[in-house]
Amino acid sequence: MSAITARRTSSAAASRGGGVLPWLALPALVAFAVFALIPLIGVLLLSFTSWDTLGEIQLTGLESWRQVLTDPGLPHALWVTFLIMLLSWGFQTPASILIGVFLAGHQRYRELLAVLYFIPLLLSSAAIAITFKALLDPNFGIGAGLGLDFLTQDWLGEPGLAFGVVIFVVSWQYIPFHSLLYQGGVRQIPRSLYEAAELDGAGRVRMFFSITLPQLKYTIITSSTLMLVGSLTFFDLIFVLTEGGPGDATRALALDMYKRGFQANLMGAACVIGVILVLVGLALALLLRRIGGRDPYASQLEGV
Repeated sequence: MSAITARRTSSAAASRGGGVLPWLALPALVAFAVFALIPLIGVLLLSFTSWDTLGEIQLTGLESWRQVLTDPGLPHALWVTFLIMLLSWGFQTPASILIGVFLAGHQRYRELLAVLYFIPLLLSSAAIAITFKALLDPNFGIGAGLGLDFLTQDWLGEPGLAFGVVIFVVSWQYIPFHSLLYQGGVRQIPRSLYEAAELDGAGRVRMFFSITLPQLKYTIITSSTLMLVGSLTFFDLIFVLTEGGPGDATRALALDMYKRGFQANLMGAACVIGVILVLVGLALALLLRRIGGRDPYASQLEGV
């Protein structure tokens, strides 16, 4: 009876506040329209034009699309983008989960470590790229300074090494953010689950795989969505660190868009790549939402 009464009370409150809620959401909708929807429509319209950023905008129909889609460099840029996305996800996710679970403890030294781990996220991507570029210099970097031969390689001059450096630096910068998500997720897990597992004789490893990971399902989906969709827009770090080189080894789509638009002055082609990035990001977000299944809160309310 209490559950039925609570449900009726919440329904009555929702009906009374139904006229107020749309107005509360209006500022967010206006901000979304001004800073996201209108620019996106502008990019879509520019993709059907030819513009060198100085002269008049000329309507060319599908010419920019044909130019980009038939360019042999587009499949390579797509491949590099997806490779960065998958490898950075595969490196960041396990590390973020482990660090987040570790920091979820309430010991004082863990709070101090949480502050230290979060520092990379406070730095700009350009500053991080400049720092690592200097540290990895084969002649004047940390390897030459400490006399460590394995660090004196041409890290940014070899395609495989340069790609690995990009993955490492990206992961180093964004692991703190995702660790914070997992730390919050772990602290939301009911302590009673662990107490029951301890009574059954389960160890820490067994509790991690049987309780912690399953309970973090929706946190993993959220983190993966932010991680994968966000990796589509990696530009500043790659631009400063490798400029897409050596050759085109690290030329991702976002960097390709910049080179076409602001170096080759092909703004129509750059907008085509921008639309492709939006479509890929939207498809990834919908796919991950589909994998995540239904809203966990909805299933909890149905059980009341």
